[in-house]
Amino acid sequence: MADESDKQKAEQLKREDEDVRHALEQTAGPKPPKQRKVEAKHKVWVGSYLILLIALGVLYYFVRNSAFGFLGDYQTLAERLVTGLMAVLLVLVVRTAIKGFLIEPLENAAARYNLNRIVNLLAYLAIFFIILSILFANWYTAAVSLGFLSLVLGFALQAPISSFIGWIYLIVKAPYKVGDRIAIDNATGDVIDVSYLDTTLWEFGGPMISTQHHPSGRIIKFPNSKVLSAPVFNYSWGLFPYVWNDIKFQIAYQSDLEFVAKVMSETAAEELGEVMQERIGVYRELLAQTPVDELEVRERPTVIFRVDNNTWIDAIVRYLVEPRRAGSVKTRLIKKMLERLKAEPTKVMFPKGDSR
Repeated sequence: MADESDKQKAEQLKREDEDVRHALEQTAGPKPPKQRKVEAKHKVWVGSYLILLIALGVLYYFVRNSAFGFLGDYQTLAERLVTGLMAVLLVLVVRTAIKGFLIEPLENAAARYNLNRIVNLLAYLAIFFIILSILFANWYTAAVSLGFLSLVLGFALQAPISSFIGWIYLIVKAPYKVGDRIAIDNATGDVIDVSYLDTTLWEFGGPMISTQHHPSGRIIKFPNSKVLSAPVFNYSWGLFPYVWNDIKFQIAYQSDLEFVAKVMSETAAEELGEVMQERIGVYRELLAQTPVDELEVRERPTVIFRVDNNTWIDAIVRYLVEPRRAGSVKTRLIKKMLERLKAEPTKVMFPKGDSR
């Protein structure tokens, strides 16, 4: 059971780390967001737009009934302009209401920012199509023309549209964000940019280098639509930003297994340090508040022995490490462990020559 200090630190982390709060909300399932006070400016803008909308409605009534005789041949154009302005104001009312009453109550600042971008984009597109419709003399002609144009663009821009939908999915569900280390399809790397149509990774590993966790120096771009069809492996989960790693040595049956286990576990514990183990204990306490609370998470390294097919024993030390430190930590551990194990040849025997 986690001690009281781990529980206190876990609660503090929940209050201070937004990623942790968001991850806890995801694992706990949907729940009503905490309502925050709607800013007065949103109410003022909605009220102003509604007043203008009513005024334009009155103006449209007089124009439609030929109250302004001086319009003459321009009366039809005036009706279309007033109707268009009313439609624009209605779009602005809906946009402001959504931003003020639905988006602003969200606690996640990144989600608020991204959703505001989506709402603004949709509002501007709606206003654009309203302006286009005003330019047509007939609403039916405008609808048919825009419908045909949308059909053509839908076929021609199918891939970009799918990627844009993927971007919306990334914003809403957040399988990854900038700064996360992920693997998707055959691409592995750190996310450095998420645009409307594609995602950019700073690759680690890859076919050009032999080490798995070292940056390759290349960038990878893939369309956002990939997240709709391929699994995403995220190594930077807010509730547990660590991965299990292990080191394996082959030793003889005659070796002192207790001594080997002690050397490997102590060396790994020294390398990770007390601070790392304490942090893992805190995150373990956070995991206890999720549906994966039955998962056993040990902050100290563990050693496992298995029988190898080549008549040797596999000595495996398993430990938790931050994903970006996995390669460097493994390198240092291998050097230190080999040095200490080889210093006791009577207790530890390794394969030699053709026996390897």
